[in-house]
Amino acid sequence: MPDTSADAVSASPLNPEGAGARYLAAVTSMLEEAAVAESAAMSAAAEAIASALLQGGTLHAFGSGHSTIISEEVFYRAGGLKAVRPLFFEGLMLHGSNRLATQLERISGLAEKLLDDHGVEAGDVLIVASNSGGNAVSVEAVQEARKRGLTTIAVTSVGHATSPAARPTPHPKLHEVADIVLDNHGVVGDAAVPVEVAGTRVGPTSTVVGAALVNAVVAEAIERAASRGWTPDLWVSSALAIGDAANAS
Repeated sequence: MPDTSADAVSASPLNPEGAGARYLAAVTSMLEEAAVAESAAMSAAAEAIASALLQGGTLHAFGSGHSTIISEEVFYRAGGLKAVRPLFFEGLMLHGSNRLATQLERISGLAEKLLDDHGVEAGDVLIVASNSGGNAVSVEAVQEARKRGLTTIAVTSVGHATSPAARPTPHPKLHEVADIVLDNHGVVGDAAVPVEVAGTRVGPTSTVVGAALVNAVVAEAIERAASRGWTPDLWVSSALAIGDAANAS
């Protein structure tokens, strides 16, 4: 009989040829590829955010479904900007009805109302994350924001958006309307690892790579703005002894 004790299980290494190891290898490869291929776009995004900070502007972030996680990633994070306002709308998030959220993100006209309610200013920056780049609310959020004088940054999979396998849409794709595009280099359908015994693919990568790209951009923006005289106004981990006092100001 195999030893299934806690000690035996914890001592067993990950199968180097298994799906878990293949997933980590896929993510690592995508990150390395994106670090090179998206360098110019990340620089442009960082410059846009740095310029907004120097002018007292705000970084806004939006996404629907799992892409909401990218908005949460830049909000209220240790070492992150205080000048971040995520555009959260519960109907587009997954903790309510995931099926309803999928339907709502495809409705034309919703983005305009969301931006009206949220409030933005010319000179601000808006990050919109959508792996597929095909949902109406994400595309129109960028279009509306540009009309209002914001610089827009898309975080998306250009490979998926341009694939014939992508769901057809009557409107442009996100990468076609944003000022700056950060391609997460994900595979079509997001799940990156084929698992033959299951007859399917597993392991989405859009959140991991998208979050890394956005964090790199914000870090670069902070450094650039600070080098030009901006006084850093950042969150400190609330898990530190100094955290509560530092974050109270």
